[in-house]
Amino acid sequence: MLGASRRSLCAGAAARRHAAAFAVSGDAAAAAAASSSPSLSPSAPPRSVTNPDPGLSRLGGKRLLSVLGAPKLNGAESLSSLKLRESALVGRRYESSAAAVDSSDAPPAEKFEYQAEVNRLMDLIVHSLYSNKEVFLRELVSNASDALDKLRYLSVTDPDLLKDGPELDIRIQTDKDNGIITIIDSGIGMTRQELVDSLGTIASSGTAKFLKTLKESQEANVDSNLIGQFGVGFYSAFLVSDKVAVSTKSPKSEKQYVWEAEAESNSYTIREEKDPEKLIPRGTCLTLYLKRDDKGFAHPERIQKLLKNYSQFVSFPIYTWQEKGFTKEVEVDEDPAEVKTEGDGEPKKEVKKKTKTVVEKYWDWELTNETQPIWLRTPKEVSTEEYNEFYKKTFNEYLDPLASSHFTTEGEVEFRSILYVPATKKEDITDRKTKNIRLYVKRVFISDDFDGELFPRYLSFVKGVVDSNDLPLNVSREILQESRIVRIMRKRLVRKAFDMILGISCSENRDDYEAFWENYGKFLKLGCMEDKENHKRIAPLLRFFSSQSNEELISLDEYVESMKPEQKAIYYIAGDSLSSAKNAPFLEKLNEMGYEVLLLIDPMDEVSLTNLNSYKDKSFVDISKEDLDLGDKNEEREKEMKQEYSQTCDWIKKRLGERVARVDVSNRLSSSPCVLVAAKFGWSANMERLMRAQSIGDTSSLDFMRSRKVFEINPEHEIIKRLNAACRINPDDPEALKAIDILFETSMISSGFTPDNPTDLSGKIYDMMSTAMAGKWASQPQPAQPSQQPAAPSSSEPEPLEAEVVEPVEAGQQK
Repeated sequence: MLGASRRSLCAGAAARRHAAAFAVSGDAAAAAAASSSPSLSPSAPPRSVTNPDPGLSRLGGKRLLSVLGAPKLNGAESLSSLKLRESALVGRRYESSAAAVDSSDAPPAEKFEYQAEVNRLMDLIVHSLYSNKEVFLRELVSNASDALDKLRYLSVTDPDLLKDGPELDIRIQTDKDNGIITIIDSGIGMTRQELVDSLGTIASSGTAKFLKTLKESQEANVDSNLIGQFGVGFYSAFLVSDKVAVSTKSPKSEKQYVWEAEAESNSYTIREEKDPEKLIPRGTCLTLYLKRDDKGFAHPERIQKLLKNYSQFVSFPIYTWQEKGFTKEVEVDEDPAEVKTEGDGEPKKEVKKKTKTVVEKYWDWELTNETQPIWLRTPKEVSTEEYNEFYKKTFNEYLDPLASSHFTTEGEVEFRSILYVPATKKEDITDRKTKNIRLYVKRVFISDDFDGELFPRYLSFVKGVVDSNDLPLNVSREILQESRIVRIMRKRLVRKAFDMILGISCSENRDDYEAFWENYGKFLKLGCMEDKENHKRIAPLLRFFSSQSNEELISLDEYVESMKPEQKAIYYIAGDSLSSAKNAPFLEKLNEMGYEVLLLIDPMDEVSLTNLNSYKDKSFVDISKEDLDLGDKNEEREKEMKQEYSQTCDWIKKRLGERVARVDVSNRLSSSPCVLVAAKFGWSANMERLMRAQSIGDTSSLDFMRSRKVFEINPEHEIIKRLNAACRINPDDPEALKAIDILFETSMISSGFTPDNPTDLSGKIYDMMSTAMAGKWASQPQPAQPSQQPAAPSSSEPEPLEAEVVEPVEAGQQK
């Protein structure tokens, strides 16, 4: 049964190409002779199109239906018409120059040993090159495409190569009951020696040798899109097969040969095909006898799904043998009914006819792939609607993308790509596997697991397809990581992605980029930390709040454009909220001078800017750190203030001890008495808060970064002036020392730091409030009650008595 199945499919291919060759040449007589020739299996009864042979044994005419015009059947077209088409298109078996002989006269098969040990070969294929079994179909279809491409190229200079049939296609048929997959291509085929050279060892490849010949003959610039290394791709068949048979016929040979091998064997056989029923005009017929656990691959639906996933855009048509159906109306007889006639005639009985709809099943070839992928078309020819439709279909999205970029890269590395920015975020910034980039090698889908090698993590939200002409088909993650080609591709893909995002930011509709920033702003901030090489591309895309932006995000370009002429740097301050950052004491002097300050309220903002260092030759300056230079120094005034308050600064430093590094006179305050600033190379208050929140267990290891703080005082403030006087008059006054403690701890809070002992600070504030309020709101004497007599005067001098007439009153009343 297995042999008959493969024999009939390969012979059907011969009939198809033979009849098609007659039709193309215009020889009507020959075509008629071919169509009237006996069936491929004369002894078999006529096949019913509605009941196909599950063993794939009678295919001849049906395979032509989709090539010369697949039937579009409806209820009006009868089944007899379909059978008539079938009989008209069935060609006779190809008449080879080799005469039909008894198979018993066929020479015995020659046995060959593999040049490499089979166990080692299989281990290399399964564990090194392929991570799942289903790629066997991708490899074998790619090899078939390779053979067709090679034939098409060679036929340009030798048209006789196509004399046995001009059609170039791939056909796949399955037998799910017996676990057989048959793949036929009408490509170049192989001679006996080519079978030995190409399939005898993994180290040799017909494709590799062909490309080498092209290069040596100085014709490498010709477009010869040949896929893969044939030897490696072919052996992927043993991932799922116990036995593989290759029947092939090359135009360069008058003979057809069969290569057969089993998975557990360390040898293979090659024999000449003598059976007339199995002869083909040209090409290769590959038959896989699947392993018991892998027979699920022989289902037509499974094959079609794999083809759509991996080989959707192979440049030759791929047909699969599928069950189909069409609806038709059939008559159903009902019981006779009496019908009255006019006049005195007797009623007559009449049979009413009724119809019902049934589905007629049949099998036919179905085109599975699209031969022209969208990325191979010129961008001017593709509409926005087509780009959006491809995006939604490929990535299962329901919203149009924010932007797309279609480009071709030529030169040292050649590849084509379409990239998209999704409208909504589905991935978190920590996701390592997004499957957003689909990698193709010469239109053959390889994997969607290589996005980490083609894009950095911070651009993992970008979706798209990449089709390379320079990568090998059997590419793996290890190959990608070490490939110079991939490094070049990555650099250019990243550049195009930035151009696409920059286009969104320059859009007239500001809402577009606001939507992008809301979804992917954190990704770009991560890029500031991880990709120093692309800082110049990332920086224009960043957005921040500012002290003058009225709660709207601005770009660094907008900030630089609005800078004062005398302003030397880009100022920023980090906080845990927009309100706290905007009202921080550090901004007092800058607000007076009209300087804009960036307000960094996202945990990633501060780290992003510190990694950028500068933008357009303007350095980033944290106004919450020491040595702030606002460009308005009055050296004489500063020298005078330092001399006047030097003793006070030393006195305060002595009181605060190791809690501060030093005490300075501030040039950044106008209304606050003091502020606590961070060391120039230490953590800011915001960073210290974030690091403390992330630390687990013992936080003593963080002390080396948060220990240096500078206490700055405002010499123009009344409190500092009074402390200066206290320092000179009575430096040991407990109230003055207590005031220093309270000033320091309250400045920690206003500067964004966390006090070490909030309870102690609260107690000191309560004491000062009690002292301040003492005697201010003392209790007033209560007014006299009506029933009480007024108190006698306390004066020592007696007052004169006056007589009073008292009227009688009722109880409880008062005069």
